[in-house]
Amino acid sequence: MNKLIIDVAKDKVFFMIIDNDNSYNIVYENSKNNYEKLVMLINEFLLSKNLNFKKISQIYVNRGPGSFAGIRNSLSIVKAINLSNNIDYFCFSFDDFKDENDVKYEDIPNLCQKYKIKKNLINPIYMS
Repeated sequence: MNKLIIDVAKDKVFFMIIDNDNSYNIVYENSKNNYEKLVMLINEFLLSKNLNFKKISQIYVNRGPGSFAGIRNSLSIVKAINLSNNIDYFCFSFDDFKDENDVKYEDIPNLCQKYKIKKNLINPIYMS
């Protein structure tokens, strides 16, 4: 199955789909307008790869540190996707992997497993 990575904590809105053989990503401007239509952006990205939420097995979302609005919106959306589609999610922070060198988004699912990041647990880290 496919994995979806969502990162809205940083200076860009970033999505990545990882399947067995390939990965695809897209970047959007980090703006209030894009926060408000985050679900539509995710859905458009999935459709562009002939996917839908039924074909996603896990979601990985960056819980910060970063933008309060971006983190709050992305975590809310992921929780709603979990409730409506029963897709497990993992809330990671790049700080969780500080012992690793040069972490790439493609590495996130394996690193969450390695560092035993708990599924369906939200613990955001906002910048002050």
